[in-house]
Amino acid sequence: MKKLTIVGGGSMAEALISGILENGLIDRRNIWVTNHSNHKRLDYLKERYGINGSYDLNKLFEGADIVMLAMKPKDAATAMDKIRNYLTQQMLLVSVLAGVSMNTIEMLAGKHLAIARAMPNTSAAVGKSATAIAVNERVSESQLEATRKLFQTVGLAAFVEESQLDAVTGLSGSGPAYIYYLIEAMENSAMEIGLEKEMAKELIVQTLIGAAEMVKSSTKPPKELRREVTSPGGTTEAGVRILEENGVQQAFISCIKAAASQSKKMGDALCTQLKVF
Repeated sequence: MKKLTIVGGGSMAEALISGILENGLIDRRNIWVTNHSNHKRLDYLKERYGINGSYDLNKLFEGADIVMLAMKPKDAATAMDKIRNYLTQQMLLVSVLAGVSMNTIEMLAGKHLAIARAMPNTSAAVGKSATAIAVNERVSESQLEATRKLFQTVGLAAFVEESQLDAVTGLSGSGPAYIYYLIEAMENSAMEIGLEKEMAKELIVQTLIGAAEMVKSSTKPPKELRREVTSPGGTTEAGVRILEENGVQQAFISCIKAAASQSKKMGDALCTQLKVF
């Protein structure tokens, strides 16, 4: 990767810039960023990370081999209208625009392009994202590897078919919120049973980290791991029984299905809206 140009300077763009620099993937002098008109934000990114920020499209796109679309999805049509003449078929276009298909991006660009569409999550801010990536047939092997390395700087990167991205959104894209919801419940219960808030937070966080590491490192499925700590007549069994009586597992399944379905609906509506432009 010689030069990366990022269009959009929000939190996801910042997380990726941070990850790229921490891993030494691209020299900071070869990272360029722009946004619609937020000069203060652009100045912050320049000063914080020592990268280049500009509104000069010639400077931004000259020599860029990767261009990342990181603006808000609703602004995609306006942004693409400004930059389409600077996009070439030699560039790799990387999109983190939720709900905007690769076909729609090509339609907005008015040309065929090598496109990688990624769905990271907010844990990218701490280098722990679970990112799913889909690519079109114009992406070369070297561009495929460049995309993998790019998103590995902020966590796990896995390739999927574009048709699976709505499911990924429901599972891992929105997933951090489900875990935060669970933590909220655990914190509330801790207060009700008399534990001090800060102590409870430490115990909850370490419990989640430990359980996740067990699932990651063990060859046993989660169901078996759960049974191993659920002794007959014990405390865990008493707690799990309440979860089952309240249909918690089915609620999580329904939650993820609903999020995936909503992702598809929003994507379809957004694509229809963008095609009006």
